[in-house]
Amino acid sequence: MSNTRFLSSLHWPRLGLVLSLVLVLGLLLQACAAPAAAPSQTGGESAAAPATGGETAAAPAAGAAGGTLRFGRYADSLFLDPVLNDANLDIWVLNSLYDTLLQSTLDGQGIEPMLAESYEVAEDGLSMTVTLRPEIKFADGSSITPDDVKWSLDRARNPDNGIWSFSLESVDSVETQGDNQVVIKLNRPDPALPAALAMFNSAVMPQKLFEAMPGESDEEKAKAFAEKPIGSGAFVLKEWERGNYMLIERNPYYWAKDENGIQLPYLDAVRFEIIPEDATRILKLQGGEIDAAEFIPLSRVAELQADANINMELFPSTKVNSILMNNRETLLDGTTNPLSSQQVRQALNYATNKDALIQVVTFGTGMPEGSYMSSTTPLFAQQAMYPHDVEKAKALLQEAGYGDGFDVSILAIAGSADDAALTTALQQMWAEVGVNLNIEQVDAATRTERYRANDFQMRTSAWTNDINDPSQITSYFAIYDVVESLHTGFQNAELEDLFQQSQAELDQAKRTEQYRRIQEIYVDAAPIVFLYETPYPVALRNNVKGFYQIPLGQNLFVEATVE
Repeated sequence: MSNTRFLSSLHWPRLGLVLSLVLVLGLLLQACAAPAAAPSQTGGESAAAPATGGETAAAPAAGAAGGTLRFGRYADSLFLDPVLNDANLDIWVLNSLYDTLLQSTLDGQGIEPMLAESYEVAEDGLSMTVTLRPEIKFADGSSITPDDVKWSLDRARNPDNGIWSFSLESVDSVETQGDNQVVIKLNRPDPALPAALAMFNSAVMPQKLFEAMPGESDEEKAKAFAEKPIGSGAFVLKEWERGNYMLIERNPYYWAKDENGIQLPYLDAVRFEIIPEDATRILKLQGGEIDAAEFIPLSRVAELQADANINMELFPSTKVNSILMNNRETLLDGTTNPLSSQQVRQALNYATNKDALIQVVTFGTGMPEGSYMSSTTPLFAQQAMYPHDVEKAKALLQEAGYGDGFDVSILAIAGSADDAALTTALQQMWAEVGVNLNIEQVDAATRTERYRANDFQMRTSAWTNDINDPSQITSYFAIYDVVESLHTGFQNAELEDLFQQSQAELDQAKRTEQYRRIQEIYVDAAPIVFLYETPYPVALRNNVKGFYQIPLGQNLFVEATVE
């Protein structure tokens, strides 16, 4: 069972809008009527890999590339080590500096080669042989060897090194074979292994350079190495003035070429400008001082969509928003908990007008959840869900013995406009069925402390995946031994048995059916209030082409250009 950790989500601040949103909520409640293929990741050789570089590459052809893309970030990175990091601020930059054996497809639904030329899984599923591309190099010009791959994977799977070793827990050993292969031996078949080899913590690093760093421990060496890291990614760190900017330059030894044989990346450099204030970031973009800006407040999306100089992108993400409910029969203070009733939890889902919330909180950019996992997650299966139905909600409450309603509390972050808009809207919606929602506004530290102690009835929640496989989110949301199913206390024996089977199932059709049933069980049990998915909002000036943010969140600059 995965030993994973629940990462805190990123927030998009939006103050001063809540009162006006609440005023229009009544109209939205009336206007929003209730709305009445899985990738193969294991086995065989992978598809043909793109052309490789080899020797030091010449600059890209004239007219195809060059220049510096100025990218506005809301905050700076902290620690550029792929194994010991623990924040999206680092993860979403690491892929520009370090390559992995495999990589996610752009749509997040599959895995394809990166530093690997091909890979093959044994018939018994207990080993994978990976063949490296020829003549691949690190950014300093030194060759990438099977020894570097073995050392990197051994470091990544060491449970003493950071929080991400769970992704490689099935690996028993890594062995080199000849001058271009590694053999990964497993303690059990693992259908998620290709996805794990595409995860940031599996990045291939230069063993000799890392071990030459000052320090006694792995962490000490990692801190020294991360100040001027050398990887095999499309870019290499050139300058870093913390809190101000980071400059990454084109890796002259990068292995990839485009379909016309032009060396990648196209850009000479990417300069990350750290601009915490949303309004300032947008003003600089509109004024041409930067070329792109991340985390555009959803309240500003429509405005930028109407700007003729801006390409307002809403990239599909894995971000799902929900309300976690304490499913236990009694609360910590010994009082009876109405949320222990499945009928009550289903009633609250029916009483929630998702379409109205999408207008109020996401300004029309979101879409209703179709499961507990995002629609971009592999093996997602659309469920019937809970259309807005006040009468159905009332009937379920009556059946559960709460026909006269009840009081319930929710933990929300004080000062968060998103939490305020969401919980205030829910308060109004649930009042229609007799449920009185008490909003407890607390600071983030207090909410985390009470949440981990199971001292709550409800809390707002957001989640993004770290791996291109449904196992991580499922282990967190639905497996009791992993943080008590996100501290909801939810348990279901059939679901947990299916999950255990899915962890070793190499037949994709069988694993797809297992996950279909897992999602069906979870949605019917309604341990949470299902809300909506939201995209990654990135605004680009019209002269920027080829930038992409994949559903896992990583920014891809390898084929970006500034015209």
